[in-house]
Amino acid sequence: MPENKQNKPQIDHSRKMLNPGTLLAPLPAVMVSCGTLEKANVLTVAWTGIVNTHPAMTYISVRPSRHSYGIIKESGEFVINLTTSKMVRETDFCGVKSGRDTDKIKKCGLHLEPASKVSAPIISESPLSLECRVTEVKPLGTHDMFLAEILAVSVDGRYIDSKGKINLQQAGLMAYSHGEYFSLGRKLGSFGYSVAKKKKKK
Repeated sequence: MPENKQNKPQIDHSRKMLNPGTLLAPLPAVMVSCGTLEKANVLTVAWTGIVNTHPAMTYISVRPSRHSYGIIKESGEFVINLTTSKMVRETDFCGVKSGRDTDKIKKCGLHLEPASKVSAPIISESPLSLECRVTEVKPLGTHDMFLAEILAVSVDGRYIDSKGKINLQQAGLMAYSHGEYFSLGRKLGSFGYSVAKKKKKK
C-alpha cells in the first residue's frame, strides 16, 4: 500500500545558528613526535595547518597540561607525521594516553628514525613528515599555538613516482571530523583544474 505523503514528518532544512565551536572539518589527525630519538614522545594533534608558503610555516596548538607541551617548549622542535587509515588505532591511542605514565611508542609498536634537521625523531610508519622549529609560542586560552618553520620534509619513497611527483592519494590518508576519524576518499580534481584549458584531442 503506498505511503501517505501527508503523514510524513516534515524536515526543517533551514540553517540553524549554534554557539561558537571548533566545527571546522575535516582536519588532519597528525602524530607529533618530540624529544629525541633516545627519549621521544608522541602526541596526536588535530589543531594544525599551514600558515605561510615562503618560508614554509605551520603550527600546532597544544594544551599546556599535555606532557608533550613542556618537551616542545624546551626543545623548540617537533615533527608533524601524517597518518593513514592503517594507523587510526595508534593515532587515537596517542591522543588519549599521556606520555607521563605510558610509553606510547612501545605500546603502539611504532618505529622511529632520526630527522635530518631537528632532534625530534620521525615516525617510520608515516608516509610524510614535516621537521619543524618553533619561532613563536602564542597563548590563546585553552591551548598555546606553536608557530614553526618547516625545515625539511621526509617522504616515504613508495609515494614518489619516477618523475619525482608525490602521490599521497595512494597512502590512504586519514582525517578527523568532530570527534571521529575518516579515511579520505577518491580524488575529485587537482588545484586549478576548474580554470585549466582542456587539452585538444589528437
